[in-house]
Amino acid sequence: MLIGEVSEQSGISTRMLRHYDRLGLVSPSERTPGGYREYSEQDVRRLFHVEGLRSLGLSLNEIADVLADLSFGPASMVDRLIARTRDRLARERELLRRLDRVRASDPAAWSDVLRIIGLMRGLDADDPSARQRLALSLTGEEDRDAVPLAEAALDEADPHVAGALHWALARLGDRALPVLAEALDSPIAERRHRAVAALEKVGSPQAAAALAEAFRHPDPLVSRRAALARGALGRADAVPALVALVAGGRDDVEAADVLGVLARRHGCADEIARTIADELAGAADTARRRLAAALAEIPGPRARAALTALADDPDRGVALTASSVLKVRGSDD
Repeated sequence: MLIGEVSEQSGISTRMLRHYDRLGLVSPSERTPGGYREYSEQDVRRLFHVEGLRSLGLSLNEIADVLADLSFGPASMVDRLIARTRDRLARERELLRRLDRVRASDPAAWSDVLRIIGLMRGLDADDPSARQRLALSLTGEEDRDAVPLAEAALDEADPHVAGALHWALARLGDRALPVLAEALDSPIAERRHRAVAALEKVGSPQAAAALAEAFRHPDPLVSRRAALARGALGRADAVPALVALVAGGRDDVEAADVLGVLARRHGCADEIARTIADELAGAADTARRRLAAALAEIPGPRARAALTALADDPDRGVALTASSVLKVRGSDD
């Protein structure tokens, strides 16, 4: 077959066929009686072999290596293609992430786009100290900084840089809250936990409210911190979760403090004392000690009755804790 016929039937341009010929990948091996170079059946099979390898993403040089070495292992080539594809996908995901950040910042002009891209590059710098300096240099006056800063905080593993980013987010007020609140439901645990930390550091009533909404979250860390935030906002429905934190020994001191605030400022003393009494039934000795200590912050006769019962607890540690609390309370109730 002449080059024109091969091109017409294969869909490969004559220009590409000549390029393959110059590289030695596929060359016509026969001649017609008139002296024209002609592709044999074997040449055409080799041509489609080359095209098949190109479709897998191999470069022409790599194809030449494969065709030149009959012992070339396909598995190693597939491994290289997998690695290359993963690298390309990672670069494309990073580009998409950057574009999403730019779009979310609602740029009004090209100067805004350039500024946001510059900020994102700085926040993605390899040097943690450079990222930290950039975060500390921000004035908090640019609304469009909110999304890139929030995303950077959600990705930041270095605690010092994270602290600087939290400070910068706090200076922005509540403008980054939608991004942080959405990240609480991320499928990536580290991202959820960083969202919790950022919301706590922002510390505004709106940030606390956003975190408080996640108090039934399946992630234990998110639900614990959300229960604390919810209780601090005066929400009585956080009482069972807070009592469970005290009994379980995770964030128990903070939970006891929040229970005290709910009891004294929000009229939840009886409910808290009743919930603690229910939790005491069947609880381990160490849990009962923590619950007895937590009752120190709860006023009212129900709490006193629970402490009086605990003063006779068979566990000496529980009894001593309850007795000490009763002495401090005196006759205040």
